[in-house]
Amino acid sequence: MPATDKNAQVAADKLIVYYDGVCPKCIRDRENYEKLVGSKSDSVCWFDITDQEDQLKNLGIDPQKALSELHVRDSSGRIVSELDAYILLLNKIPLLKPLAWLIGLPVIRPLLAKLYHWQVTQRLRKRGLL
Repeated sequence: MPATDKNAQVAADKLIVYYDGVCPKCIRDRENYEKLVGSKSDSVCWFDITDQEDQLKNLGIDPQKALSELHVRDSSGRIVSELDAYILLLNKIPLLKPLAWLIGLPVIRPLLAKLYHWQVTQRLRKRGLL
């Protein structure tokens, strides 16, 4: 079983994923990831950003951007967002490493980034956050 959200604060040796815990799609994405990663699920901690604006600011993450872009912190403390965050996360799953590589291709990346931002904008508008 993966570490709890509270443990995400102290798991410096793990990938920490900052996700929107009130977003049904975000929750499904997390559940799907946990199923795919299997026994290595303890290498990732999930941190629900709901009502955590001060903590996000202390980490240098804009709370509004945290809603509109996936953010992760790697084991060295570096925080990355958007597709770079997905690439780090997907690389934790052997089955999805080729997808991580594909996402990073210069031809694919800009198109996927536009699609990603469109989808997130639609989700936030639906929830009345934009």
